[in-house]
Amino acid sequence: MNLKDVLAAKGHRVVTVSAKSSVADAIRAMHAEEVGAVMVPDAEGCPVGIFTERDVVRMYAGGDRDFDKLTVEARMTCSLVVGRLAMSADEALGLMTERRFRHLPVVEDGKLLGLVSIGDLVKEKLNETAQEAQALRAYIAS
Repeated sequence: MNLKDVLAAKGHRVVTVSAKSSVADAIRAMHAEEVGAVMVPDAEGCPVGIFTERDVVRMYAGGDRDFDKLTVEARMTCSLVVGRLAMSADEALGLMTERRFRHLPVVEDGKLLGLVSIGDLVKEKLNETAQEAQALRAYIAS
């Protein structure tokens, strides 16, 4: 299974906000869309940053609490690690676990195609394992 398969199962919907948006607007967007991260694209749609729930927690813990005045651009993660459609789910899980992040943008030719979370990957791995177990049971029973 690769990221192309994961996106086919979960969909390609990505919630985005402008870099100039306030942190409060980004938080509202995450809440309204029930997601844990928003992507920040440039004018051509190429991702330049990601803003996550973890960023909000760090800001709050660090004393930055005027979310209406702070911009996403000032607090987003700019050094993006991205996945490709052909990347295996196992490789993506390993990368996310090793680097300690939960959201991986999927990009091809500079275009954002989707966003997978570690939860999406675990769900797909569980489904794959259940199918393998069922196939083994059927093989043993025959």
